Amino acid sequence: MTSRSSTIVIGIKGTVLAIDRDTGETIWSTKLKGSDFVNVSLEDGDVVASSRGQLYRLDASTGEIRWCNDLPGLGWGIVAIAGASQAAAVAEKQRQDAQRAAAAASA
Repeated sequence: MTSRSSTIVIGIKGTVLAIDRDTGETIWSTKLKGSDFVNVSLEDGDVVASSRGQLYRLDASTGEIRWCNDLPGLGWGIVAIAGASQAAAVAEKQRQDAQRAAAAASA
């Protein structure tokens, strides 16, 4: 697979696809159980995806499903994914906002 920085990962119609950013060519495609909506996130070198209330971990290089969690008892709702990298970005933004507010208050 091309480098992560030159790959776009999308979810559509129950499928996760890796697309080459430079050429637009499909690198790999993995069909998941489920419906049209697929939520995706890149976490620690893997793709995390959800469809029809199931959570998947896929190999970012090949699209191979490493595991699937049926999320028992939670139904088929849309899964929102927030991994460590997103959580760190949110925490950093909150820290910066607090610093700006403190600076404005003391000015």
